[in-house]
Amino acid sequence: MDDAVHVQDLLVDRGGHPVLRGISFTVPRGSVTGLLGPSGCGKTTLIRAVVGVQVVRAGSVRVLGEPAGSRALRRSVRYMTQAPSIYGDLSVAENARYFARLIGLGPAEAAHAVEQVGLADAADQLVGTLSGGQRTRTSLACALVGRPELLVLDEPTVGLDPVLREELWTTFHRMAADGVTLLVSSHVMDEAGRCDQLLLMREGALLADATPTQIRQRAGSDDLEQAFLRLIRTQGLAA
Repeated sequence: MDDAVHVQDLLVDRGGHPVLRGISFTVPRGSVTGLLGPSGCGKTTLIRAVVGVQVVRAGSVRVLGEPAGSRALRRSVRYMTQAPSIYGDLSVAENARYFARLIGLGPAEAAHAVEQVGLADAADQLVGTLSGGQRTRTSLACALVGRPELLVLDEPTVGLDPVLREELWTTFHRMAADGVTLLVSSHVMDEAGRCDQLLLMREGALLADATPTQIRQRAGSDDLEQAFLRLIRTQGLAA
């Protein structure tokens, strides 16, 4: 099976209002797929559906050939939320070892994850003393423990300076080259060009599912932000 994620006709309501409006797409294995759109467009709700923690009204979500949220996926899928899920009074290494123990793995797997995100030299530092970028990378290390097949990241670069963002995207592509599939949400349009595939969202709908080059060609603009705005206007949604 070539697709890590297959979503078909997904409908989600929250508070009695539609949040996702019949979304369908696939995420190829071993790719970096960007989920982009403005805040409030439904990105986090869609991510929650992919990892199996969102109640849906209709449609289907399959992940690595299984229904989203299946017990069989617990060792294969990792989800990094916007808010750091790490402990400030533990060191980087202790956080990673804690998450390793949760899935029955040992300290070697934890150390490997810390090394993957470039924090081996800071492994013994308390998370509470780290910079914002280092805390983000610690969260990523905890998500990487056990070498997942699918890594779902919700706004992983928000609040980071350009240098740290560049380092993280280099890490993402290195992981994809090793066979990991990444679904990365962002509202920063200049990150769109870093992705293999783009899912552009607006008001709970999917405007485009294509490569950055295809989106530029479709909209007739080399600037992806301008291309996104043109797609919005073409499809009759208010910018």
